[in-house]
This record gives sequence, structure tokens and C-alpha cells, in this order.
Amino acid sequence: MRRISIVVLVAVMAGLGLLNVWPEATFEVPEGGFSLRDCDYEVETGTVAADCGTIVVPENRRDPGSGRIALPVIRIRATGPVTGAPIFRLNGGPGATNLEFPQAARLIGGHDVVLVGYRGVDGSRRLDCPEVDHALQTSADLTGAEGLRAATAAFGDCARRLTGDGVDLTGYSITQRVDDLEETRKALGYGRINLLSSSAGTRTAMIYSWRYPASLERSAMISVNPPGHFVWDPRITDRQLGRYAELCRADAGCSGRTADLTDAMRKVAADVPDRWGPLRIKDGNVRVAGMYGMFRNGPGAAPLNAPTLIDAYLSGDPAALWALSVLGDLVLPTSFVWGEFASFGMIDAPAAARYYADGGDPGSILGNEATDLLWGGPGGFFTSWPDSPDNAEYRALRPSDVETLLIGGSVDFSTPAELATRELLPMLSRGRQVVLPELGHTGDFWEHQPPALLVTFFDSGRVVEDGITSRAVDFRPAVTMSVIGRGLFGVVAGTALLTVVLLAAMMFRVRRRGGYRVRTGVVLRWVTPVFFGVGGWFCAVLLIWTAGPAAFIGSGVVAVPSVGVAVGLSAYAAWARRLRLVPLVVTVAAAVLGAAAGFGALSDIAALATTILGAAVAANLALVVLSRERAAREE
Repeated sequence: MRRISIVVLVAVMAGLGLLNVWPEATFEVPEGGFSLRDCDYEVETGTVAADCGTIVVPENRRDPGSGRIALPVIRIRATGPVTGAPIFRLNGGPGATNLEFPQAARLIGGHDVVLVGYRGVDGSRRLDCPEVDHALQTSADLTGAEGLRAATAAFGDCARRLTGDGVDLTGYSITQRVDDLEETRKALGYGRINLLSSSAGTRTAMIYSWRYPASLERSAMISVNPPGHFVWDPRITDRQLGRYAELCRADAGCSGRTADLTDAMRKVAADVPDRWGPLRIKDGNVRVAGMYGMFRNGPGAAPLNAPTLIDAYLSGDPAALWALSVLGDLVLPTSFVWGEFASFGMIDAPAAARYYADGGDPGSILGNEATDLLWGGPGGFFTSWPDSPDNAEYRALRPSDVETLLIGGSVDFSTPAELATRELLPMLSRGRQVVLPELGHTGDFWEHQPPALLVTFFDSGRVVEDGITSRAVDFRPAVTMSVIGRGLFGVVAGTALLTVVLLAAMMFRVRRRGGYRVRTGVVLRWVTPVFFGVGGWFCAVLLIWTAGPAAFIGSGVVAVPSVGVAVGLSAYAAWARRLRLVPLVVTVAAAVLGAAAGFGALSDIAALATTILGAAVAANLALVVLSRERAAREE
């Protein structure tokens, strides 16, 4: 009977494997070249009417025999009388989608807003690099020498795999993205259009204005990134930190904590502790998160924003620095579609090579880690990723007669406004610039500035600065990194400890009192898996944070056995009348197999839910089989 039960259980688990082949969302290349249908689009104010469809374009316009790829197109319709040309929005990144724009609500009163999916990210061919994700997620330190070598090798592996799969990586250039936009403009029947770009998207807007000036009415660029500046200039970064130091001296609370903000930050960045108690701190992660944390001034970017980051450095609290280290591991590895990031970024590969050839970081406050993460350090991915011939003629600025508005924040660490002032503005015969006092990167603009600046410019070309206000930096974050660090550790450690205690108590009850009543046991088997699944995972997370910093807490290697064992043990303890080794092993093994089947069903944090579900279903199916065997034995 036992042998039959195990055979049945194996068959059940094979069926559960179907959980792992749920179809992923795909984007097929449709017949024809362009099509639209009515649809809805979510903006800040709710749902608005739109047209959704696809445009089919060559993968590589330089190759007459190139295959075709499809790109999504969304036209958000003007909600009132049309007052100006349609606005084509260009998001930043690179390696980010161009289809999410809730702020369109501020512009559609008198304009259509058009979103064209970025090739390599949004369309039928996405340049994902799981090799790079894995290398970064399993790094002992994101910018340590070994981690950078692994990431660089992963980019090369990804390029070879994609090329072997028939992808022409040299077709994923900014130039061909611009041609996608121009082809869409024609397909929609528009004459001249406006461009609204941000961050890396401003590079696309520049090349559009150089290739198709007659197609453009006006161009507004937020957080401008001129050619050659996908590499941060450490001297400019230090000057911006100096500006924060001035603001700190003028703030009673901040000045009471330090006489010199830049000196305090330099000392902490140079001497990051190895551990907070038993928890490992990755010093490269801390400095990378520090640089990224300075991009935004507003609270909408918490926990990584400038005041929160400054507070962490001023405190020097290991708990705060550990929280930064953990956030670096969790957020940065999957922040981009790395293949598109690399293809787009290759336009600045010569600039990166020059940066490192000239010695790289001269000893700046936050160091070189943010640039190292993106490029892989000297001899980084730019030496192994294919460079498109399209890039050569657009690596230097050109004059433009397109009416252009440049917008930047005075403390934007990602795209310093002074670069646009010094380099791009002189090349614009009809250019204007607005520098927003004490604001950072793109998100600060959308959070703190009125839409009238853009609407008036797109309607009439006028730049109205009356509504622009200076937003004082609040050096008192609502939630500090110290609180985040202690809270995160407390929740994980507390839940892990409670999980172990409750499992021990359930097993003790089985041994001493013969387990639970049948009805109570059934309820426990289906109600408790969520807690025990999360608790089991937290046990593994705690182990990694203390002893295995190169493992990724979100990987299947971590989640599947930890969730499976905890759920299997709890299910068995709720079912058993006495402790028996073989049924215990069978139940736990089934739960682990079910967790493995469930893990691949969804992605990101949702994968944990399906992992727990798979473990619970499999464990309970195993117990059904074992119950029949027990009943037969008792007859």
C-alpha cells in the first residue's frame, strides 16, 4: 500500500508541474504595419479614452533582409478642444518602459499624448538578460572587483545568447528608436509634433531634432543628459554635495548634527562597517545606494531620497547602512532591461572608456561605485556588447533650430543642470532653460512643479516662470534608514523565531497529545501555510543576511526549500496522530516539489505567493493519499 501511495503522489506532483508552465504574457507581431483600437488608459485622475495598437517596424533598418518587430502604440486622446500639436512622450532609463505615464492627465486638456513602446523593452522582442540579473543578485558586493567581473562576463554571455537566437543587437540604437517614432507620427497622420522627454529620453529627443527637425513643433526636456554623460562627473557630484552642505548650514537641525556635511559624508563613505551585529554590510552597495539616493529631493522617492540618505550618513548608524546595503541588493539588479540598457548606452561607450583611461574617480566623496555598476568598471561591458554603426554620428552635439525648453533641478545628481547650460543650450538657436531651485531629478519636477510651465510652452512657446517655487530641503525625513533597518530586521527575525517556536509546539503536541482533532487539523492545514511559508522563507533570509551574502533572497534556491519545508512540517503536524518518519518525509518532499512548481508561475514578489500555494496544495494532496493508506491500515 505504501508503494502504491508513493506512486500516486509522484503522479499528483507531475500534474502540479503544470503550474510552472502557465503562459507568460507575450506580444506577437501582428499582420500588417499599423493598427489601433479603442481602449482605456489609467492616469492620475482616473481612466481616460485612448487608442491602443501596434506598429510593425524592421528590427534593423540598415539591413534590407531584416526581420520585423512590433511595438505598442498608445494615443491618449485630448479631453477638450485641441490647442496644440500632439505630445510624444519619451521616458528615461535606459532599459525602462515608455508606456507608463500617469502624469499625462496634466497635458491632455488640449493635446493628444502619444506613447510609442521602446524597441527592446516594450515590443515583441525584449532584450532581457537573466545572466546579468543573476550575476548582480548573487554578488557578494555589487561593485566589488569579483562582482564587476561577473557582471561584465554576464553581459558578454547575454549578447552571445541573444545573437545566437537571431537578435540583431546593432538594430537597438537610439537612432532606430527615433525612426520608430517618426514612422508612428506618419502612421497617425500628424504633421508636426511636440516632444516631452526626461533623463535618458532627452538623448532620444536630441537625435530626433537632428534627424527630423521639420517634424517637430517644440521639444521640452526634463533632466537633460547631453552626449557623453552616461558617466557621472565626480567633481560635479562633489559640488552638488557642497550645495547640500550650504543648505545644511542654514538649517538649525542639520547644522546641529555636523559642522561640515561633505566631510561627514566622506568619512562614513570611506569607512563603512563590515557588519551590524551579525548582519553583513556590503560597502559598495552602500555607496551605490548613496548615489542613487541623492537623485531625488522629494518624499515621493522614499526610502531612497536625498534627505533620507543624508540622515543615514550623518547618523553613521550601522543599522541605516545595512538597510542601504539590503536595498541595493533588492532594487538595483532588476531595475532595468539590461540588454536594452546596454544597446542604448553604447552610444557613450567611448566616453566611458576615456573616463577610466583618465583614472576614473579622483577621490570624490561618494566614490566611483555608481558609474562602476552601470559600466562594469575598466574593461566593462562596453568591450563585449555590439556597438551599432548608427551611434558614430550622434556622439557629439549638433546645432538645432527646434524651439526647445530645458528643465533641470539645481541639485539633480543624475543629470546636473549645469551640463545642459554649458553644453546643450549654446547649440540651440531657439532654446530656453529653467533651473528649478533645490529640486533633484525628474520625479521632483512632476511632484512639485505646476503643469502650466509645460502646457503654456507647448501651446504658445512662451516660458512662464511665475508659478515656479523654491522648495526648501527638509533634512528631517519622515522615516529614517535606521528605523527602516531595525524594522526590517525585527519583522524578519521575529517572524522567523515565531515560526520555529510554533512548529516546535505543534510537533510537541503531536508527540504528547496525539495531535489535533480532524476538523481542527484540516483548518490548520489550509489556513496556516501563508504564515509558515513566509516564516520559513524569513528563516532562510536571516541565514543569508548573516552567513551567505552572495545568495539572492528572492531566488528559487532560497524560496523553494525554505517555504516547502516549513509548509510541509506544519501540514504534517496538523495531520499526524503520532510522529512517524516516512509520512513526515513524504509530506515535506511533496511540499518542496509543490513549491518548486509554484515558484515559476509568477514573477517578483508574487512568486512567493504561488510558491506557498504550490507547497500547500502538494502537501495536502500528499496527506490525502497518506490518510487513505492510514484508513485502510486501520480497517
